[in-house]
Amino acid sequence: MVAGQTSCKPQINKALYPEPFCASIFESSYPLIDGFSKLETLIIRCLDAILSKEIATSEKTVFIFSSTKGNIDLLEAASAPAEQTFLWHTANKIAHHYGNQNKPITLSNACVSGIMAQNLGVDLLRSGQYEQAVVFGADLVSAFVLSGFGSFKAMSPEPSKPFDKNRIGINLGEGAGAIILSIHANGFPVKITGTGSGNDANHISGPSRTGEGLSVAVSSALKEAGRTGNDMDYVSAHGTATSYNDEMESLSFNDMGLRNVPLNSMKGYFGHTLGAAGLIETAVLLESMKRQILLPSLGYDEHGVTGDLNMITQIIQTPILRAIKTGSGFGGCNAASVFEI
Repeated sequence: MVAGQTSCKPQINKALYPEPFCASIFESSYPLIDGFSKLETLIIRCLDAILSKEIATSEKTVFIFSSTKGNIDLLEAASAPAEQTFLWHTANKIAHHYGNQNKPITLSNACVSGIMAQNLGVDLLRSGQYEQAVVFGADLVSAFVLSGFGSFKAMSPEPSKPFDKNRIGINLGEGAGAIILSIHANGFPVKITGTGSGNDANHISGPSRTGEGLSVAVSSALKEAGRTGNDMDYVSAHGTATSYNDEMESLSFNDMGLRNVPLNSMKGYFGHTLGAAGLIETAVLLESMKRQILLPSLGYDEHGVTGDLNMITQIIQTPILRAIKTGSGFGGCNAASVFEI
């Protein structure tokens, strides 16, 4: 990402979608773990990189899974048992693989699933019920998902341009992301100090034109953290490169006092990974805070939204002590998390 490269490539795959599209997709030769689907393999390889046996098997650890569609690609396989497409089944399978005996939690709330899942983890730790939360999310680029976004005329056949004047649509991406929340201080000391969510119920797919639902989520997260927009050093926005989403985000960020805060969207690097987006982008945010570096919003060249935004256009080395991650999704759902060192 520091090199400014995107994994979103123009695709011609009529088995998935009848028209050319641009997306970030793992190669068809991607090796699967025996007994696990592609989605499950991505999750396990992601968790293997961060999860110890001690945390995984602790009775004080809860597994939380976020996804919009899970193993939906298996619907096309007539031989696949129906339960393999159920989100709860995937969560159970992953928790069992790591030897965790607690009942895992599944959260599916459109494209804010990842942020909502990590916020739920914070709530569970604050309640004292658990000491660690393993929060993971994943989604694939499937024919079902492509046809859905295609019906909205929302897909771009070229790399996306979040918040740019010449943006023409979304790039989808597939992948998995995970974070471990803990009440024990270890490793890089970042805390989630505020969480928030809001639903404007504007439309089954379209966001509120004024961004009121996002403003509720951001306002709630900032209030819980005891901060204002001006206190933030960085905003990791949702930024899908669709006309309505980017516009409403800009209006909300202005309303919340974030217009001067450095801001980017990660969608230009690896596309919109749906239920995994909040977690993958949170991982990037945490790495940015650790390295004290701001990454440019890939694809942005000319300002294309009404609200003023301080778009990051080049790599900047600067102190990042407080940051906010936001997300928005179908059904008018919005979520935010405040991070502090």
